[in-house]
Amino acid sequence: MAVALRFIYNPRPCRKTSMQIGPYKLKNNLIVAPMAGVTDRPFRMLCKSMGAGMAVSEMVSSNSLLYGSEKTKRRANHEGEVDPISVQILGTDPEMMSRAAQYNVDQGAQIIDINMGCPAKKICNVMAGSALMQNEGLVAKILEAVVASVAVPVTLKIRTGWDKTNRNAVRIAQIAEASGIQALAIHGRTRACAYTGDAEYDTITAVKASVKIPVMANGDITTPEKAKHVLEITGADAVMIGRAAQGRPWLFREIEHFLNTGTHMAAPQVDEVQRVLVQHMHELYEFYGEHTGTRVARKHISWYTRGLVGSAKFRHHMNELPSSAEQMMAVSDFFDEQLQRGALLQYDLQDGEELTA
Repeated sequence: MAVALRFIYNPRPCRKTSMQIGPYKLKNNLIVAPMAGVTDRPFRMLCKSMGAGMAVSEMVSSNSLLYGSEKTKRRANHEGEVDPISVQILGTDPEMMSRAAQYNVDQGAQIIDINMGCPAKKICNVMAGSALMQNEGLVAKILEAVVASVAVPVTLKIRTGWDKTNRNAVRIAQIAEASGIQALAIHGRTRACAYTGDAEYDTITAVKASVKIPVMANGDITTPEKAKHVLEITGADAVMIGRAAQGRPWLFREIEHFLNTGTHMAAPQVDEVQRVLVQHMHELYEFYGEHTGTRVARKHISWYTRGLVGSAKFRHHMNELPSSAEQMMAVSDFFDEQLQRGALLQYDLQDGEELTA
């Protein structure tokens, strides 16, 4: 039975505000979830600078044939990133996964995270990601092989199960602990649910009660109150936040402040949001180059501006701009218009978009 989304506001500070994975004591218990095409180095560094205690990279394939590709090289680029550096690997073959772990440690990874939570069809169709939860024997072989292959902590990300009638997260968690996994993240949906419906936290609560390793709760954590609520009802050691941080990297500092004090920070004003976005755009252009950087920036600009007054027309125009210079000019003009409406962000509730995901 899923936990209801309604919850009672509790203004007291939260007791759990830190976490340790192997030798790494995190500054807090707020983790950026690995997201393909999102948690690149610029986004990870931004979230860490705005309060996240750790950020997990987007997944890297265990296929050694891809190691020389530009995409894989970029995903293995951690230059200037604050410790600890956590890299997620994906695959189904224990030996290949071991080699991928070793390769990424050689490239600077300080924590290896194993993906058994991705629900994407193209991943599950090759029995990787969350599809692996159907084969507990193979899960054990992969985890044991990866743990034995590297001298750094290994963590695991899973879902509650394959579908609603096959929730086996507790058994997978126990296998993980026995295999030497040092922390576990669990998304509160099954593979079949993907991102539909509401996350449920009963299974996360049961997982936490069944193991001694740290557990990170993930799914639908969109506000400081929700983060505190999930920590309290599940007993989890940390919360892992993904889609809600897209275009809202300051969410981590807001949650940290709320957990420590029981009070809310002031929301970022228009000029700060503009500064954060512009700096993020510059980092993307530098990291990817002009052509790819401009394309990648489009989705981030859309996330930063979604729901704001006039943003629907702006985003449509933004998607047609071919250069970084034109993007910068358009963003400057858009936020000048926002400032004319006042120092605080003005949202258009008729825009038809969710402001958080």
